[in-house]
Amino acid sequence: MTDLVLQCQQLQKTYVDGELNVEVLKSIDFSVERGERVAILGPSGSGKSTLLHLMGGLDTPTAGKVLIDGVDIHRVNETQRCQIRNYKLGFVYQFHHLLPEFSALENVAMPLLVRGVKVVQATKQASELLSKVGLAERLSHKVSQLSGGERQRTAIARALVTNPMCLLADEPTGNLDQQTADKVYETMLELNQDLQTSLLIVTHDLRLARRMDRVYQIQDGQIHAVELSESPSEELREQTA
Repeated sequence: MTDLVLQCQQLQKTYVDGELNVEVLKSIDFSVERGERVAILGPSGSGKSTLLHLMGGLDTPTAGKVLIDGVDIHRVNETQRCQIRNYKLGFVYQFHHLLPEFSALENVAMPLLVRGVKVVQATKQASELLSKVGLAERLSHKVSQLSGGERQRTAIARALVTNPMCLLADEPTGNLDQQTADKVYETMLELNQDLQTSLLIVTHDLRLARRMDRVYQIQDGQIHAVELSESPSEELREQTA
């Protein structure tokens, strides 16, 4: 079994706007190992979210490959791609995208029910994970009854309830105040250790990035490894703003 859960090989993405070709990503080579924590930084519009969508099979590359557990996610049919997303990947976004008509427990159980897991087992697994993220007392609460941090922790539980190999997170705390964001960070890092799920986080937050195993930056369509000091330079602050 390979330790690489996700690989990008010569990945390219070009958008066509009339006669104009906008090359967003240029021959990206990148990988994430099992249980690893990786952050991707970059200015707005640099292609961070585009890269995340390609790696999650939510967008199609112009060229190159994305391998999830050794399978090229863009060389299989849509049914197989959905199965890979459901079994191998978890997704967390800046906005939680929870279903407001359902409780926290029902929202977290949903991916298991889609997979065909029986209601009793799905509910049990969802309840256990919500307890791990500190929401044992909020299982029956609807989304509107949860705070911003509680909603995002519910979204994290939903993403991890299927025990995916890799969690893809796009600015997961961008909508939260710093204190709430810190609690969400801790939740993600603890679950990374407990479940050995790889974390791949697109973020502007240098404090979170410093807690990752590796940090990359996207600039001019290419990805580069970077080292973050304890006091990041003003230049890097501007680049990630």
